[in-house]
Amino acid sequence: MKLSYNRTKIVATMGPASAKKETLLAMVKAGVNICRLNFSHGKAEDHQKVIDTIREINEQYKLNIGILADLQGPKIRIGLVKDGGIHLVNGKHVKITTNECIGDDEQIYITYETFPQDVQAGETILLDDGKLQLKVIETNRKDTVICEVLHGGILTSRKGVNLPNTKVSIPSLTEEDLVNLEQALANDVEWIGLSFVRNAEDIVELKRIIARNGKASRVIAKIEKPEAIENIDAIIEVTDGVMVARGDLGVEMPLEEVPLLQKMIARKCRAASKPVIVATQMLESMITTPRPTRAEVNDVANSVLDGADAVMLSGETSVGEFPVIVIETMAKIVRNVEEMGYPYNSNKEVNEDPASQNYLSDALCGSAVYLSEHTNAVGIVSMTTSGYTAFQISSYRPKAGTYIFTSNRNLLNALSLLWGVKTFYYDGLESTDKTISDVNAILKSENLIDAGDVVINTAAVPIAAQGKTNMLKVTVVE
Repeated sequence: MKLSYNRTKIVATMGPASAKKETLLAMVKAGVNICRLNFSHGKAEDHQKVIDTIREINEQYKLNIGILADLQGPKIRIGLVKDGGIHLVNGKHVKITTNECIGDDEQIYITYETFPQDVQAGETILLDDGKLQLKVIETNRKDTVICEVLHGGILTSRKGVNLPNTKVSIPSLTEEDLVNLEQALANDVEWIGLSFVRNAEDIVELKRIIARNGKASRVIAKIEKPEAIENIDAIIEVTDGVMVARGDLGVEMPLEEVPLLQKMIARKCRAASKPVIVATQMLESMITTPRPTRAEVNDVANSVLDGADAVMLSGETSVGEFPVIVIETMAKIVRNVEEMGYPYNSNKEVNEDPASQNYLSDALCGSAVYLSEHTNAVGIVSMTTSGYTAFQISSYRPKAGTYIFTSNRNLLNALSLLWGVKTFYYDGLESTDKTISDVNAILKSENLIDAGDVVINTAAVPIAAQGKTNMLKVTVVE
């Protein structure tokens, strides 16, 4: 089966290596669907230049590239250390203090003010992505914690701290996050990534702020803590999408558990019709080499087979030497899986609750996918104003193309994250027959369908009312 476009989307992190317009345009042509702004790095003016470039490319080339603004969240770090690096020796004791100082082999400064109140004796402290491991011996509950070095080594300045056993009291949105969020919302970015999510309330609070600002940005919950795994069902229920952030997740939880957690989260997200991104170290070796390892190729392929809506690149495109080549490589891996072995039209539980407010439209979306399979339809063509139909149809993973038309311009870029979805602007809502004729003609002009092809059209009738999807039609393209 030859596909006209990749179904699994590619998210690329922006940075110095990809900031120039010509580089970004080449990456988009190679397969980028969503550009990620990592607010853990870079200045506000740098992010603004990238946003402006993306919008310019969308306007100039009639594209719908979305933006994911990824907030840093309550990332805990140590402070500066003496001579650029200190040696922590196995079995030795070291103090961790909230009193700012230059760290040495006896004491280290931590940026987490309530650290002595939150940790308990016996808990584990991981430094530098888990390369160094300490155990809490005692805390004075005020400003100092005494630790034993279990696995030592060289510790350099500003390294991250992970606390897999500790219930941290830091708010999910820091003051710096709120400043970055203000910039993101002012630019109407389509997706906001919330780091170190612990529970559903973290997501709800961010959504409150977005609503207060009168914006329509959707939220991606980044799953990177054991607490998030414990509360995964409640988080998926309230969020708009999920990222399996395997970097910190693989530090805070046993590494061997991450592959099955990835599969579990992808399965739950698809059942809830919520997009899921798989992220971290997907093609990491390509930061410095133009060819991935075989293990990396397998990782990307398996993430696609797990049902990811999108696979994400970080340092590979933000600071790597080959940002365009890495996109081309990932796109080839995705396409090969989708052409040779993807489980299209795989089973998904259907909403069978007649009391649900979306029961009828959910049933119709499921029926559209069923009909597309049994009529060998080349496309499911839907009208939507809220995007709900797109989320539903995408979650069934149909073999037919999913073509979404909307008069809501804010949706066009946002839906670019969803598996299999290709979006188009259309506002000619005169009648149902006229609309179906128009959208099918647009797809013909884009060489996505041909005369004689079968497509499944869905819409809300009456068309001008723009209500919930309640109409389905099998159409032979003229």
